[in-house]
Amino acid sequence: MEKQTLKIGLAQFAPVWMKREATIEKALQFAEDAANQGAELVVLGGEGCVGGYPFWLELTDGARFNSKIQKEIFAEYSNQAVQIERGDLQKVCKFAEDKSIAIYLGMIEKPKNRGESLYASLVFIDQTGEVKSVHRKLVPTYEERLVWGNGDGHGLRVHRLNAFTVGGLNCWENWNPLARAALYGQGEDFHVCVFPGGLHNVDVTRFIAKESRSFVTSVCSLMRKEDFPKDTIHLDKILANAPDVLANGGTCLAGPDGEWIIEPFCNEEKLVVVEINHARVREERQNMDVVGHYNRPDVLQLKVNRERQTSVIFED
Repeated sequence: MEKQTLKIGLAQFAPVWMKREATIEKALQFAEDAANQGAELVVLGGEGCVGGYPFWLELTDGARFNSKIQKEIFAEYSNQAVQIERGDLQKVCKFAEDKSIAIYLGMIEKPKNRGESLYASLVFIDQTGEVKSVHRKLVPTYEERLVWGNGDGHGLRVHRLNAFTVGGLNCWENWNPLARAALYGQGEDFHVCVFPGGLHNVDVTRFIAKESRSFVTSVCSLMRKEDFPKDTIHLDKILANAPDVLANGGTCLAGPDGEWIIEPFCNEEKLVVVEINHARVREERQNMDVVGHYNRPDVLQLKVNRERQTSVIFED
């Protein structure tokens, strides 16, 4: 019989902003702690953790066209993005294999052969160290569209861990009912939300838990003025209008009844390790299962295109 419990680690910390390698090293310190406590899955930081959330946009007139400052910041931002094909996640994959721990990690991705197009991506690495899915945020939110491209459905996938089926989405796309339904329809019963950090975002955690009768976690990052590296390009301009706290966290975990297992916590770097039991999913789905007995596929169906989108298709 499958193991009915899953031990998970939720890591809230400030990335080393726009420093890819340094952020990966910091994330792996939290992963090491989680593995030492017996975690079988660890979620490391929030949306865009490796590479960094583009905080500068609303602070430095990010929409100004042909701005030398915006071009220079973006050039370094692109330089610090993750290219999986280049081996940028090799250390993370090796760690997952060595410790036999699965990992969710938010990052800024720059795929090979896509020029300088960047994506807010959520990567899942399994317990053998293999990258099993890379979900690119379907629609960047508001000013994010100035630096991130639209993702596709290729990464709308779930993964089996013990009795659980786990999936995840980036930030505000967790509010997209069809994106959620695409994961529910694959049997998801543990849902991972990643946010750049902000207590105002975590209302969706309990909503998704109640809707899907699943365990739901929101894992967030922190960002304070002092977290910016001193050699950050145009740091003086970024900090001139920045509040003391740009992202205050809010990491939390809700059960399938929508009640808090871990209440949202803010303003501290912290790893929480907790064990969840699949029996709770089955109990709460006794009276509602949105893709099972409380569904009408003869009336309502969702079609999902999971092809990886590309601008050029060669037919040799």
